Amino acid sequence: MARLSLQAKKELALNLISVLEQTYPNLEMTLNYRDAWELLVGGILGAQTTDEQVNRVTATLFVDYPTVYDFAAASLKEITEAIRTVGLYRNKAKFLSGSAKIIVEKHDGIVPQSREELLALPGVGPKVASLVRGDYYQIPAVVVDTHCGRISRLLGLADKTDPRSIELELMKVLPEMAWIKWGHFMVTHGREYCKARCRNCLACPLSDLCQYPKRKTVQKELIAARQQNQESGCF
Repeated sequence: MARLSLQAKKELALNLISVLEQTYPNLEMTLNYRDAWELLVGGILGAQTTDEQVNRVTATLFVDYPTVYDFAAASLKEITEAIRTVGLYRNKAKFLSGSAKIIVEKHDGIVPQSREELLALPGVGPKVASLVRGDYYQIPAVVVDTHCGRISRLLGLADKTDPRSIELELMKVLPEMAWIKWGHFMVTHGREYCKARCRNCLACPLSDLCQYPKRKTVQKELIAARQQNQESGCF
């Protein structure tokens, strides 16, 4: 299937956003946080770990270490023990300790807003930097996680495979006012309809706009499913 032109992608993006806003009118952030540091912590802990598990860990973590200063003062062993139930906890403990110390020593305890300064923190990549910039500081940014990258490609808005390239593609086709919401839309949609191993195109509210069902092999499967009066399925 031919790739869409830039203009076609922009038009598609507007139509997709319209449907997504109607489908998910009460869109919410899935990580629990009270300030920029807590959001940064959640973002670092979230690598290869569900938001639900992160929230369970931070519910206690933020009580024991309520500020970035407490993290900076804590020993690496203490932080490691406090987060040991999340994946890759040893590396993440090093990231949290290192980031806390830098924020306290170089930024007066305030999580920086600039992309460059955020990316200079241990454990902070483009995804976490955009998360903090967008969701806390309300600076337009696109968060590209596995859901966002995968579904944006299926929809036809992105062609690349690495997160940073996808982020740049989406910034060109999405209206800036939708950058922050887009990642949350994709996470929610991935959980509801477009799971990695089970794309429920029959029930998906985006199926008429999405480019994935237009693939010949998928079209055949969908036609057969509709002829059998199926209302759901994996495609």
